[in-house]
Amino acid sequence: MKKSDFYFDLPERLIAQHPLEQRDASRLLVLDRADGSVTHRHFRDMLEYVQPGDCMVFNNSRVIPARLMGHAVGKTTPIEVLLLTDKGDGLWECLTRPGRKTREGVELIFGDGLLTATVESVQPDGNRLIRFHYDGIFLEILDQLGTMPLPPYIKEKLDDPERYQTVYSKTPGSAAAPTAGLHFTPELLENLREKGVKLAFVTLHVGLGTFRPVKEEEITDHVMHSEYYIMDEQTAEQINSTRKNGGKIWAVGTTACRTLETIADENGTVRPQSGWTDIFIYPGYRFKAVDHLITNFHLPESTLMMLISAFATREMIMEAYRQAIEEEYRFFSFGDSMMIF
Repeated sequence: MKKSDFYFDLPERLIAQHPLEQRDASRLLVLDRADGSVTHRHFRDMLEYVQPGDCMVFNNSRVIPARLMGHAVGKTTPIEVLLLTDKGDGLWECLTRPGRKTREGVELIFGDGLLTATVESVQPDGNRLIRFHYDGIFLEILDQLGTMPLPPYIKEKLDDPERYQTVYSKTPGSAAAPTAGLHFTPELLENLREKGVKLAFVTLHVGLGTFRPVKEEEITDHVMHSEYYIMDEQTAEQINSTRKNGGKIWAVGTTACRTLETIADENGTVRPQSGWTDIFIYPGYRFKAVDHLITNFHLPESTLMMLISAFATREMIMEAYRQAIEEEYRFFSFGDSMMIF
């Protein structure tokens, strides 16, 4: 398939610049895969679709303040560093801007020396491997020096950084929020529990792999970056027992979906594990673990558009998006939501 098969024209006014005051007040487009029908609801109405005995799987990764501003030692030109993937022992894969100022061997300084770093190598794709030097706890230093890495299409300042976190975020490590979960409130989660729905949590630290633009026209030529995931024993048991008892598995977001599909065997059975995934899901893929999907509205020609087109069909998705644009839904990270069941 071609990248252009997943293009749609989106008016700029529909790109949400800020979250709604009430998380679950966002609109919800419901797409039924059985017949392609579309229903327009609000997010809190999702309770009507989830059944007792189902299991809803969330990504509990927490966004870190991953954007750092510094400069090379002895220079004054500002250098922006975006942390993408923790490689361990202070080494991170990063995006830098301007790239020409971060050649191998360059020494960087942030916050008057509270944090320093060395560019160890330049990757073939242009990313940098940077080793950070510091005293104390790295995440605490990031809290002092870093800022929230909002996507470039969000031009307005975010007054409350917690609005770019899910209410159930727990494990720090993401460079971007798993945005499908931004619509949930503590009350909605409690209502799901009261209905008899199991709430299960995986961790996938969102990095460049999810959002890297597809440059190749043939989508099969696109290479995904790896992202780190964790599934614990409790979550695996919840998922397996749900399937055994005839319940359905809901993935909240494409990151939870990719994690489940990475781990599941051909029968949809999962087991506790952690590791790296570069799974790329596009039309023709056979889903093993996920029955229903909750997701936001995605960028044209993105790997996320390809994933949801695999979950429904490309034709159903493009028609649903046409209706969403016609109905002036809000798009992307702070936008409205979509349910595919």
